[in-house]
Amino acid sequence: MNDNRNVILAIVLSMIVLFGWQYFIAGPQLEQAQRQAEIAAQQQAAQDPALATPAADAVPGTAASPQTVNGVQIYAERTEAIAASPRVEIDTLDLHGSINLTGARLDDLELKQYRETTDPASPIITLLTPSGAPNAYFVEQGWVPAAGAEVDVPTAQTVWSVEGENTVLSAENPVTLVWDNGEGLIFRRTFSVDEHYLFTVTQTVENQTEGAVALYPYARVERQGTPQVQNFFIQHEGLHGVLGANNLVSRKYGDLQNDQQITYENTTGWLGFTDKYWATAVLPQPGQTINARFNWRNPGAYDEYQTSFVETAPVVVPPGGAASNETYVFAGAKEEAVITSYEQQYGFDRLELLIDWGWLHFITKPMYYLLNFLYGILGNFGLAILAVTVIVKAIFFPLANRSYASMAAMRRVQPEMKAIQERLKDDRPAQQQAMMELYRKEKINPVSGCWPILIQIPVFFALYTVIFISLDMRHAPFFGWIRDLAAPDPTNIFTLFGLIPWDPTVIPILGGFLHLGVWPVIMGITMWVQMKLNPPPPDPTQAMIFNWMPVIFTFMLGTFPAGLVIYWAWNNTLSVAQQWFIMKRHGAEVNLFGNIVDSFRRKPKPAETTK
Repeated sequence: MNDNRNVILAIVLSMIVLFGWQYFIAGPQLEQAQRQAEIAAQQQAAQDPALATPAADAVPGTAASPQTVNGVQIYAERTEAIAASPRVEIDTLDLHGSINLTGARLDDLELKQYRETTDPASPIITLLTPSGAPNAYFVEQGWVPAAGAEVDVPTAQTVWSVEGENTVLSAENPVTLVWDNGEGLIFRRTFSVDEHYLFTVTQTVENQTEGAVALYPYARVERQGTPQVQNFFIQHEGLHGVLGANNLVSRKYGDLQNDQQITYENTTGWLGFTDKYWATAVLPQPGQTINARFNWRNPGAYDEYQTSFVETAPVVVPPGGAASNETYVFAGAKEEAVITSYEQQYGFDRLELLIDWGWLHFITKPMYYLLNFLYGILGNFGLAILAVTVIVKAIFFPLANRSYASMAAMRRVQPEMKAIQERLKDDRPAQQQAMMELYRKEKINPVSGCWPILIQIPVFFALYTVIFISLDMRHAPFFGWIRDLAAPDPTNIFTLFGLIPWDPTVIPILGGFLHLGVWPVIMGITMWVQMKLNPPPPDPTQAMIFNWMPVIFTFMLGTFPAGLVIYWAWNNTLSVAQQWFIMKRHGAEVNLFGNIVDSFRRKPKPAETTK
C-alpha cells in the first residue's frame, strides 16, 4: 500500500514542480531576457537588400505625425498610418483591410469573424498593421537583382498604380498593381485571395530592353516591437516554419534576440510568425529551393523581427518578353479544417504544424476531432467535454476494474497489514518483507491502483492542449457565467463574486493565486470527496500531503481554462461513482460518509508513556 501511495505522490509532486517551474522560473527568466535585449539595442550585421529593413521603409509624407526614427515615419495611431498612403481595399467574407500602394505591401488586415472579447460589439481582431504604426506587422514581396547587375527594382518606397478597373480585392476579383522603372522594365504584382486566408501573389516582369535580365524573387514577414505572449510551455508563439530537412523550426522572440540571425540555405518549405490563435506566413511554390532566414535587430526605436526567403533560382526575363513568379501568403486564423485543406490542395509541406499540437500530438489531434464531432451533435463544447470524459472512462473501465479490484483486495487485508506494521514497527526491512509475502499470498499487485491515474495524466494534458490552443474553444460558452471555455472562470470568491470592488490578483507574488472561481472550488471538493473513498494512510506525513492536495490543486487550477476545470470536476465525480460501484462489486466496504465525518473530528492526542 505504501508503494502504491508513493508512486501516486511522486506523480502529483512532479506535476506541481512542472507547473511551478513554468510559473515562477521559466516565465520570469524569459521576460528578463527580453528586457535586457531591449536595453542593449544591438545593431544587427548588414543584411542583403532583399532581407534587410531599409531606412527607406518610410512612406512619403502626408502623415499627421511628423516624427521620424531612422528614416521611418512614426505614427501615433494605426489609422494615421493607413491614411498616410493610397491603398487598394480588401473585402471578403473573412477579411477586411487594404494593400498599401507604397511598396505594394499587405499591411492592413482584420479578421471579420473574430472579436477581441465575448462582447459582440467589441472590435474585430487586427492582424496586420503598417510600418511606423504601433506594433507594425506586414508582408512584402519583391525582386533582388543578380550580383553586380544594375537594375532598378521596386523598393519599399515605390508607389505603384492600379491596373484595370477593379480597385477592390475580393475572392472573386484579383487586383493588379503596376510600376514602370523608366528603364525598359515594367513590374506587375497581382494579388488574389480565396474565401478564407490564402493570398496568391504573382509577380511579373516585362522586359522591353535588348538584353536578358535575371532577378531573384523574395518574400518577407516583418514584425516591429516584441508582442506580448503567454510564455507557456504548452504552445509556441514566435517565429515559426517548416524548412525541408530542417523540419519544424521555431524560435521565441527572446531566443532570436540572442541568436540575432539564423540562416537555412538550399532548403524548401515555408516560414512566418505564429500567435496563439493567428498566424502569418510566406510560402513559395511547394518544392521550390530557397534560402530562408530568421533575424532580429534593434535600430534604437523598437525591435524588428523578420522571417524571409529568397529563391535560389533566378527568374530570367528574355529581351522583348516577360516572366512571372508565384508565391503565397497565409494571413489569418489558425482554423484546423482550413489549414488542412490548404496542405492537401496546394501540397504545402506540413502546413498543419502552424497549429502547435504539443508533445502528445498523437493523442491531441484525435481528441480534437472527437470533441468537434461531439460538438456537431450536442451543439456545445462544454457538453462535448463532458461526453469525452464519459467515453474515456468507458474505454478504460476494464483497466480501472482490475485496478480497483486490487485496491478492494488491499482493503480486505488492511487489518493484517496494520498488524504487521505494529508487530514490526522497529524493523523496517522485515516489515517490507512481510508485506510482500502478504501481497503474494493474496495475489495483490500494490502498484496496479496507480494505473487509472497514470492513464489520466496524458489524457489530461491532451485535453488541456486542445482547450488551450484550439480556436474552436475560444469564446465558446458553456452554461451560466461561463462564456468562454478557453478562459479562466470569471468569478472570484476573494471578491465575494463581485460584491467587493477590488482586484486581488494585482498583489505582488501572491496575486496570481488569488483568482479562485466557482468551478475550481467545485473541482477541489470533488477531488477531496474522491480521496475520502479510502481511509487515510497510516503515515502522518503522507496523510497530511493527501489532505492538502485538493487545496493545492484548487488554487493551481484557479487560472486554468474553465473547460479544463469542468473536465476535471466531472472526471472526479465519475471516478467516485465508478470506484464505489467496482469496490462494492468486489465486496469491499465503502464508508465514504464515515470517512468524510472522521476528517472533521478532532484527533485525540497520543497517550503519554510513563516510565
